[in-house]
Amino acid sequence: VQLQASGGGLVQPGGSLRLSCAASGIIYPPNTMGWYRQAPGKQRELVADITSGNSINYADNVEGRFTISRDNAKTTVHLQMNSLKPEDTALYYCKYQRKSGQIYWGQGTEVTVSS
Repeated sequence: VQLQASGGGLVQPGGSLRLSCAASGIIYPPNTMGWYRQAPGKQRELVADITSGNSINYADNVEGRFTISRDNAKTTVHLQMNSLKPEDTALYYCKYQRKSGQIYWGQGTEVTVSS
């Protein structure tokens, strides 16, 4: 499985960004796709994930501001990030996990929230 992430950038506080991650290779349900982030000096943490059955999980500090979704083919996951805060600044990683537990990571995409 290969994961191609896109959509990071620099945005002012209160602004919005949309991240996308396209999966290719041997993709089959059930699976979970999601976004994690890692700020400098901190551990990687879950932002949000979504199963192939559309069950969604958000971290407490993004719920209500971020929305995760998948396309109908279930191979692309999007993360709409609104009301961004400086503390959202991090390297964002896409993750694909099979039901077996096997995990694949995409390359990080940088999100910087700064005035």
